[in-house]
Amino acid sequence: MSFTPKSLCIFCGSRNGNDPAFVEEAKKLARAMAEKGIELVYGGGSIGIMGVIAQEVLDHGGRVTGVIPEFLQKHEVGHSNLSELIITDSMHNRKRTMFERSDGFIVLPGGLGTLDETFEIMTWKQLRLHDKPIVILDTKDYWKPFQDLVEATISSGFAHNSARNLFSVAKDANAVFDCLKDIPQVDEKVFTSHL
Repeated sequence: MSFTPKSLCIFCGSRNGNDPAFVEEAKKLARAMAEKGIELVYGGGSIGIMGVIAQEVLDHGGRVTGVIPEFLQKHEVGHSNLSELIITDSMHNRKRTMFERSDGFIVLPGGLGTLDETFEIMTWKQLRLHDKPIVILDTKDYWKPFQDLVEATISSGFAHNSARNLFSVAKDANAVFDCLKDIPQVDEKVFTSHL
């Protein structure tokens, strides 16, 4: 399945990480999104890779919608110059709003919050609650342990083989858009095989 997204949600870190490649690849993705007219939907922060990617999209003429819970906004980590900033009353509503405003999801390196968002959006896809594409940008093999964990769930009998097709993996920013042109089909058995 191939489609042209109008908006993409980016899950990524509120830190830059310790390898400059994480920031550089995020900037490349941001520039490509702006050039293609794809709106960025993200967690609304001004710090870490979150802040970098938002600013880069804005600097290249793109549209950015941030979604941030009120308690984080009070800590002044919210970006102050976005196209649109949505303030929610909880983390749950933040994730729901980002989901509703996005045509697909790109996962960049990040911490526990990024893991939480990624697992939740994959689980929703496994449960057939959506069929939006999920692409993991695997800069410097950051997401290799994640892929290994998914494989472990399959080999240990806790997930169907089709769980592999819940997401695609891109090695660089350009490959993200190649993945969006060739979205894997997820067999219904990813949900029903154990029912």
